[in-house]
Amino acid sequence: VQLVESGGGLVQPGGSLRLSCAASGFTFSGYAMSWYRQAPGKERELVAFISRFGGSTNYADSVKGRFTISRDNAKKTVYLQMNSLKPEDTAMYYCNVYYFAMNYWGKGTQVTVSS
Repeated sequence: VQLVESGGGLVQPGGSLRLSCAASGFTFSGYAMSWYRQAPGKERELVAFISRFGGSTNYADSVKGRFTISRDNAKKTVYLQMNSLKPEDTAMYYCNVYYFAMNYWGKGTQVTVSS
């Protein structure tokens, strides 16, 4: 299993970013996918979840209405569209899959929201 995140960067408050996570090594369409984030000194937290075919999504209360998770099973990629970014969204963002009773993570992509 390999997960590779991209799309992070430095953005001003109110700006937008789109994160991508390219997956390989497993049958992508067979598994739900998630995005997590971890800020310095804080625990890793679930940001968004999407079911196998995208019919069900869930979000942390802190990002509802601002972030949108989606997936393209043909491209084996999951996305996180982040709008109206706030300084408190600053964190390392990780892609996750729970596969055969194990959590797999990418190396993460840094998102920094600052003026």
